[in-house]
Amino acid sequence: MKGRFSSASLLVFLLLAPRASPAAGPPRPNILWLIAEDFGQHLGCYGTREVFSPRLDALAKAGVRYTRFFTTAPVCSPSRSAFMTGMYQTTLGAHNHRSHRDDGYRLPEGVRVLTDWFRDGGYFTANIRHLPAPIAWKGTAKTDWNFTYDGKPFDSDRWSDLKTHQPFFAQINFQETHRAFQGPKHADPAKVEIPPYYPDHPVTREDWAAYLDSATELDRKIGLVLDQLESDGLADNTLVVFFGDNGQAHVRGKQFCYDSGLLVPLIIRWPKHFPEPKHFKSGSVDDRLLAAIDLAPTMLDLAAIQKPARMQGEIFLGDHAAAPRQYVFGARDRCDETVFRLRTVREARYRYIRNFTPERPFLQPNEYKEKQYPVWNLLKQLHAAGKLTPAQGDLCAPTMPEEELYDLESDADEIRNLAASPLHRAALERLRGVLQQWIEQSNDQGKELEPPEIVRRRGATRARTNPQSGYNLDERTLEPTQLTLPEKQP
Repeated sequence: MKGRFSSASLLVFLLLAPRASPAAGPPRPNILWLIAEDFGQHLGCYGTREVFSPRLDALAKAGVRYTRFFTTAPVCSPSRSAFMTGMYQTTLGAHNHRSHRDDGYRLPEGVRVLTDWFRDGGYFTANIRHLPAPIAWKGTAKTDWNFTYDGKPFDSDRWSDLKTHQPFFAQINFQETHRAFQGPKHADPAKVEIPPYYPDHPVTREDWAAYLDSATELDRKIGLVLDQLESDGLADNTLVVFFGDNGQAHVRGKQFCYDSGLLVPLIIRWPKHFPEPKHFKSGSVDDRLLAAIDLAPTMLDLAAIQKPARMQGEIFLGDHAAAPRQYVFGARDRCDETVFRLRTVREARYRYIRNFTPERPFLQPNEYKEKQYPVWNLLKQLHAAGKLTPAQGDLCAPTMPEEELYDLESDADEIRNLAASPLHRAALERLRGVLQQWIEQSNDQGKELEPPEIVRRRGATRARTNPQSGYNLDERTLEPTQLTLPEKQP
């Protein structure tokens, strides 16, 4: 009787334990990505006031909190095209926001989405939309890639499939911090900290408080997912990775190449049933410069899957970790109907930005921002009334500087442009050269701007194509989008 009980127990253990592919050898961790939309480092564990983030703060305390993790684009579709391939969006030709939705554009030879590499390595893949009760909401299952994918990029969109399909690579996308903000009110607008490039005005304070309230709601929902992971017996076998897809949804954040548009949170919690890899120490803070494209090769390596030859991201954990980065790079191109070409390089101390379209104003017309960003219009009104500080007024100038240089040690808000400073000439010339070398070596595809007709159609090559396709959900209601563009210019 005792022998039969032991055999049955062993069978149950083997059925529930993570499955390793024959080539991988020992069991390998499950991997769960929790991706916030349009979110900067605005959590209690990063020092933000008036946000209530106990679950993510606890996750950071149990894992590692990264302070210098940058996306390679300040808007979702090029950023996601990059971190899901481990490649710069500018190298792939995926740099214009929501482009290639109707022209069959494919990834270059040897470049694939991350889930393809995981699937070949024996992992089950999922982009979760359907979550079990008592969770009463759905994930967005966002992809939003600027290329055509043939086939099925994920095996499932259901949480219920994870327990019986291990090891798995899964992601859940959270739209709470994407506009329009809808979180229950918690933050006191009078107490929130406003960046100096925004006017200290009731409209600004209410808008910033609403953003922090959305972050509070994001924290609540992530807590429910972590509880479900624990309840299903998966927590001790699952590597949890929380990060943002691009920076904060505010005037000088998302779509621009400052820290506010590219610097996002990254928190990693290591599973208890696996030994910690090199360069990871639970309960610590890591200040290394990291790029979002580094996630793909690092996750593959931790799953005992070799980094693909063409992948540009670098491994930052484990035995195969690369030397720490000295620089991270970013790029902004067309977003919606608005064209800029910005390129940037960031090191520990300085950020350098090269503007290839300096004749265009910062507040260049953009329907999305004019409708969704109250401070966008407030800036124009206060500027006309002469009520802005110099840092705020710079956003209303008719042109933009060709070059920008900021000393992050003395100017964390990036409001004092040092490009013309003789004292910083050496840093300017060095970073100018580094950025130019990256543009050339990475084969930046943004040298030619899109034709005006495609710009007018927000990236569509056919008049009736919906540029939202590929995401295909309204980001507020999570219902299918219904967007029709005119065939000809009015």
